[in-house]
Formats: sequence, C-alpha cells, structure tokens
Amino acid sequence: MSTKIPIETSARHIHLSEADFHYLFGDNKELHYIKELSQPGQYLCEERLTVKGPRDNFENMAILGPFRKESQVELSLTDTRKAGIPGIIRQSGDIKGTPGCTLIGPCGELVLPQGVIVAKRHIHMTPADAITLKVKDNQEVFVLTKSYGRALIYADVVVRVSWNFRLAMHVDTDEANAFSSDADPFGVIVKLFDENYNTDMWIEEVLTGIQR
Repeated sequence: MSTKIPIETSARHIHLSEADFHYLFGDNKELHYIKELSQPGQYLCEERLTVKGPRDNFENMAILGPFRKESQVELSLTDTRKAGIPGIIRQSGDIKGTPGCTLIGPCGELVLPQGVIVAKRHIHMTPADAITLKVKDNQEVFVLTKSYGRALIYADVVVRVSWNFRLAMHVDTDEANAFSSDADPFGVIVKLFDENYNTDMWIEEVLTGIQR
C-alpha cells in the first residue's frame, strides 16, 4: 500500500539573502509576511522584484521568506527560454556554477553572478513518512500522477527528508501543466526498479532490445 502525495505547483519565485534584500529595498526595510506556505516556516512576502535576463524580464516576481544564506531565483524551463538564461536543473540551494541575472528593486539593480535554477522536482517528507514509504533522503523515485486523460509517471523525483517538512511533491508550472490536474492533484510512488537503476539505463536497454 502506498501513500497519497499531494502535488503542489511552485511558480517562479525568489529567495534572497538578507544583505541582498537590504541592497534592493533599503537598510531599514524588512520582509512583510502575507501568508504561510505549505512547508512550515516558509511564507509569501509582500515585496516584489523584477528579474532581468538577456532577452526579457519578469516583473512583480514574488519573494519567499525567510532569508537564505545565498540569493536564488527559481524559474521553469519555459521561463528561462523567455528570459534568455540557460536552464540548469538543480536542487534548491545547489547554485554553484549556475547562471545569474539582474534583480531590480526600489533602491536599484543588483547583478547576481549565479543563482538562477530550474528546481529539480522533489518530495518533501518527514522521517516518519520516509519509513512508511520505504525511501531515504536524496533517493530518486518514480511518481505516478492522478489526472484526467493525461496521467504521467515522473522519473528522477528527489526525496528530501526532514522533521521540518510536510508531505508534498513540488513541481514547476511546466510540469504541472503537463499532467493537467487542477482538482486535488496527487501522486503515488511506484517502484519500477531498484534504487540503483535509472531512466538512462532503462532507455539504453530498450534501444538494445532488452525488455524488463
């Protein structure tokens, strides 16, 4: 028996370091809370920024709190193409060697040398959830989505385990539109192979005539 995993759409947004926030909004400014997000301690802020790329801009982009150690901009692959920024898929926080952009705020512009990512799809869960689902932190799993005529199996979904998390799978807007489920979207982990097997190996086997 598996567990029903809620699927949430994570639209484009920004995480800021405290230093970068004050540079863009002023020394005496602070983040203003609007509402809590699904993950405990994470919240939507009133403040907005423009993200400038080589080709196009995104205005009025949401900032999520609290502050991070390093600033990070999360876009979909469609967004990166529109902005003219290379689409690099990474886990949140893994920004070394990623492309940058320019952030425009009320107090000026800030050039980020790195920090623009396409977030790798992932599942937040507690250690108790991980035991129930028989998975572990940083393991990659397959998730079958509930949909109406467009169900998908998502591969390469990273499991992220912490007592600070609440069970939910996060996908970006491209991924959410692909399986076309607006009412109570959810998925289940399906065990197609053992944890050491990946989709690249599967493709190579199929191309060489090996059927599992």
